[in-house]
Amino acid sequence: MIITFLDDLKDHRRAQGQRYQLKYVILFSIMALLSNAKSYRDIERFIKNHFPVLKKEFRLKWKKSPGYTTVRNIIQAVDKAELEAAFRVYTQSLLDNRSESFIGVAIDGKVLRGSYDHFNDKKATQILSFFDTQSDLILAHESIDAKTNEIPVAQSLIPKLGLEGVVYTLDALHCQKGTFEIAEGKDEKKN
Repeated sequence: MIITFLDDLKDHRRAQGQRYQLKYVILFSIMALLSNAKSYRDIERFIKNHFPVLKKEFRLKWKKSPGYTTVRNIIQAVDKAELEAAFRVYTQSLLDNRSESFIGVAIDGKVLRGSYDHFNDKKATQILSFFDTQSDLILAHESIDAKTNEIPVAQSLIPKLGLEGVVYTLDALHCQKGTFEIAEGKDEKKN
């Protein structure tokens, strides 16, 4: 279960006064987002509405559900890289348990809806996702820097994931010699 992988996240809060465990707040936030929560208040409402069941199933000793400011502070304090690493380890563990040797991985970049900030003239946020087509799992996702495109992000993530026996599907803009060499596992520097 994903909760075991969330155990590895470092809690940067002081030990004094911690009422809510980090792993459970993150897990319940993920559950809320999957239930169409779009804000910290939505996450708070989800936890509050399901609190008796969550408290029983996860054997929590919480007296009440956390408020939206507590949820916000906990989520904002989590190191994004640590959370992404825990997520990748979790998805890799799910892949290791399957019997199929063939993996089809779809790589695609998307712009996050509503991420453009007109007031501060901030460009929209773009995310590159690696999607396993057989198990319907997102293997990885990473932000694309505003000053670049998805090509260097894809080229850096392919070797990091360390997948073997994979057939990648990518947009036409990835039809470059460097991307093909990386996908084949060849070292560009030797060629």
